[in-house]
Amino acid sequence: MKTHTLETAGADLVHDVRGPLPTTDGRPPLFMIGQPMDATGFAALAARFPERTVVTYDPRGLGRSTRRDGRVDHTPQTQAADVHAVVEALGAGPVEMFASSGGAVTALAVVERYPEDVTTLVAHEPPLITLT
Repeated sequence: MKTHTLETAGADLVHDVRGPLPTTDGRPPLFMIGQPMDATGFAALAARFPERTVVTYDPRGLGRSTRRDGRVDHTPQTQAADVHAVVEALGAGPVEMFASSGGAVTALAVVERYPEDVTTLVAHEPPLITLT
C-alpha cells in the first residue's frame, strides 16, 4: 500500500493505493469512500480484493486529510470536487466506486458533476430517505 497526499487550495487529501497504477489487468481501480468515516473503515473490505487496485480515501477534514479553508461543513459538491481531484491526480479514471453512507451522497454528486470519472457506482445506504 502506498499513501499519497494531494494538496489542493482548501485541503490536503490523503488516500491509499493498494496495487499498481495503471492497473496491470486493464480493469479500472476500485475507489472506496465513506463519510463520516475515513479510509481505515475500508481496510478489511479492501483486503478482500487482492487482485484489484483499490483506492481508499480520507475525506476533507476527516482522518489524515486536513482542511485549510477554515470551514467545518461537508457539502456533497465540495467532497465531489475532492474525489474528482484525487481521481485526476492518480490518472486512474474512470474508476469503479463503492461508497457508503455519506460517501454515497458524495459519490452521487461525483456522478452528477464528473460523470467521466465513474464507470460503475454502488451507492450503499445513502442517507437520502426523503428523496428515495
